[in-house]
Amino acid sequence: QEQLVESGGGLVQPGGSLRLSCTASGFTIKYHSFYWFRQAPGKEREGVSCIGTSDDDTFQADSVKDRFIMSRDNAENTVYLQMNNLQPVDTAVYYCAAGIFYCAAAVPKELYDYWGQGTQVTVSS
Repeated sequence: QEQLVESGGGLVQPGGSLRLSCTASGFTIKYHSFYWFRQAPGKEREGVSCIGTSDDDTFQADSVKDRFIMSRDNAENTVYLQMNNLQPVDTAVYYCAAGIFYCAAAVPKELYDYWGQGTQVTVSS
C-alpha cells in the first residue's frame, strides 16, 4: 500500500525544537518532490516548506525561513522537517505531501499523488 506517514509531533515549549519525519511506503521517494503543510484551527492550510529532487529545488514560506530546515534521505525513504525556535503561532497539524513537481509557493493540488494523515505540533508554555 502506497502511503506517507508523519511522525515526530508533540508538545514543546516556545523556543524549543522538533523534527518531523515523513516516511513513504509502497513507493520510492527518489523521483518525488515533497511539501510540508500546516493547518491551525480555524485557519487555511499553509504551505511551509518544499524540497525537490535536486539540491537547488527548494521553497520555504517567509513565516519559517531561518527556523525550519527541510531535508530528505532517499535511502531511508523519508523526508524531514527540522523546526527550531518554535513559537505558539507554529501550533498546527503538519502534513506532508508528495508528487512530481518543482517547488514553488503554490503547487497545483492535482500534482500531489500522496498525502499523510498529519501530526500535531503544539507550542505552549
